[in-house]
Amino acid sequence: MTHTPQRPPIRFLYLAAICTLSASILASGCTPIGAVAGAGAAAGTMSAQERGFKTGVKDTLILAKVNQNWIEHDFNIFAKISANVVEGRVLLTGMVPKSDDRIEAVRLAWQVDGVNEVLNEIEVADQSDLLDVTRDAWVSAQLRIKLTVDGEIKAINYAIDTVNGTVYLMGIAQDSTELGRVRAHARNLKYVRRIVSYVRVKDQVGTKAGAT
Repeated sequence: MTHTPQRPPIRFLYLAAICTLSASILASGCTPIGAVAGAGAAAGTMSAQERGFKTGVKDTLILAKVNQNWIEHDFNIFAKISANVVEGRVLLTGMVPKSDDRIEAVRLAWQVDGVNEVLNEIEVADQSDLLDVTRDAWVSAQLRIKLTVDGEIKAINYAIDTVNGTVYLMGIAQDSTELGRVRAHARNLKYVRRIVSYVRVKDQVGTKAGAT
């Protein structure tokens, strides 16, 4: 029997945190101090991002609802696919065993109010092994570090996901020069085979994806 590796456990912790943040924002009445502190920290992060606090909150709620739809429909979809949301644009990445799962993931994402676009980068028939998954996690972590320490890049505005050596970027770049630096950092990392960017350059409309 062929073993299909699961995505790293950190994915579940991250998504659970997103759902918790959304619940704390929506909840009324008494709120635990820890939840308030967590929501406050997240609010500060969203305020610092180019998209602003209000849009950041909307994107967080969209992400939580997309994940809720997946869990209620089929937990395996939730376990194998990642979503990033920026300005109502939902980027889907990951690996699924059947094309039907890919179709369902997209359909369920479109059902969420506030979604303006669904960018489908889900791959079918996972051929990766545990080593590939580990390398993907390493690439994403290393790229995040490089963007953070680069003083000419506002790393907070970027979302990163890596699947089988393909780095997917999403977010808002200050200008084309900054985006070029981000791409260069990704290209220089070991194990990276391709870069797909859904990053929008600030003050430009209709930025299209580009692969390298």
